Amino acid sequence: MHDEPIDPFTGDPADPSAGLDDPVEDGDLGPLTEVERQDVLEDLADLEVYQALLAPNGVRGLVIECEDCREPHYFDWALLRGNLRHLLDSGRPRVHEPAYDPDPDHYVTWEYARGYADGVHDTLSDSEED
Repeated sequence: MHDEPIDPFTGDPADPSAGLDDPVEDGDLGPLTEVERQDVLEDLADLEVYQALLAPNGVRGLVIECEDCREPHYFDWALLRGNLRHLLDSGRPRVHEPAYDPDPDHYVTWEYARGYADGVHDTLSDSEED
């Protein structure tokens, strides 16, 4: 089973994105540093917690403000997890497109998810002390 959508163009010589995975000439990013790898691994761990806490409440994923296009991008849990794993494996983020007609009410920011998880943690810690 795959954690991410399967590429319908895999193995197709007419793949419209075939050249996108080639290294960038002057700006080849190379592998992630150990610090960058650790940051991505922490993001993956956080993502698991956020999904466990928020998905039962109807949250489908996270919204991220894209630095390149200045538009919000909506990622469901599996797609975001797949993108982070791809980053770990390749050292480069995936080319992305905005989701088709997402309902913004079903997505939250990383900051909201982090605050929600911290609040749940604090509430549980307070109840254990009592």
